[in-house]
Amino acid sequence: MVEPGLGDAFGQFDGDVRFEWGPTGATRLGDDAACLVVVDVLSFTTSVTVCVSRGMRVFPYRWDDAGAQAFAASHDAELAVRRRDVSAEHPWSLSPAVLSTAPVTPRLVLPSPNGSTIAAAGGGTVVAASLRNVGAVGGWLLAHSYGTSSHPVVVIASGERWPDGSLRPALEDGLGAGAVIAHLESAGCTLSTEARAIAAVFRATPDVGAAVRSCGSARQLVNAGFGGDVEVAAHLDCDRSVPVLRDGAFSSS
Repeated sequence: MVEPGLGDAFGQFDGDVRFEWGPTGATRLGDDAACLVVVDVLSFTTSVTVCVSRGMRVFPYRWDDAGAQAFAASHDAELAVRRRDVSAEHPWSLSPAVLSTAPVTPRLVLPSPNGSTIAAAGGGTVVAASLRNVGAVGGWLLAHSYGTSSHPVVVIASGERWPDGSLRPALEDGLGAGAVIAHLESAGCTLSTEARAIAAVFRATPDVGAAVRSCGSARQLVNAGFGGDVEVAAHLDCDRSVPVLRDGAFSSS
C-alpha cells in the first residue's frame, strides 16, 4: 500500500528534466512525463541505436516471454536470439557488435531484461539513448521542446539485475543518462535534484569510455567472450540516429 503523498514526494516536480532507475522508476515517473528516454548502454539501447542507423525498425519486447516468437510472426519481423545462439539462420541477437555487421532486416524484435522491457511498457513518446547518440538525442529533445515545464522529460537508467532479481544500478547506464541530462542542462533546462546529481557524475568522469570499459557490467561481458559489445557501446557521441518508438517499434526520427 502506498502512503499518502508518496507520489508527490518522489515525483521530482522541482525540475523539467527528471531522472530515475529501472522499471519501477519508469513506472513511477513516466505518467507525468511528455517523453521517456531509456538508457541501457550494455546493451539494449546501444543495439537499437546501431540497428536504426542501419535502417532497421526495432520492436522492444519483454525478456523470457513465451509469446515472443508469435509476436515476431504477427509483425512480420525477425526475432533476435541470445548471444550464444547466433547462427547463419538466426544472425541477430542482443549484441551491438553482431548487429553492426548482421544482415539488415526491415523489422526486428529485440527482447532484453531491462531496457527493452521498460520501453515496451512505456506510454507516450519513448526515445532510446546510448553513449553513442547522446548529442543527437539531446538535440532532438530540445528541438521538440522536451525538458520544458509543458513537456517534462524523464531519463531512465535501466540498470541491471543481481542474481536474486533485484535492481543493480549500473555505472554505464548512469553515465549515459547523465550525458543526456548534461546536454539539456547546458541548454538551460531546469533539472530535478536527482537529474542534476547524475549529470554531475557524468561531468566529473574524465574518460567515460575508459570508465565503461572497466566497470563490472563490461567485465562480465568480456569474461563471457563478448568484449566487442563493450567496444561498440563505449564510443561517445559517434552516431546521429535518434530512435523514437512509433507504432510499437523504434525507427529513426
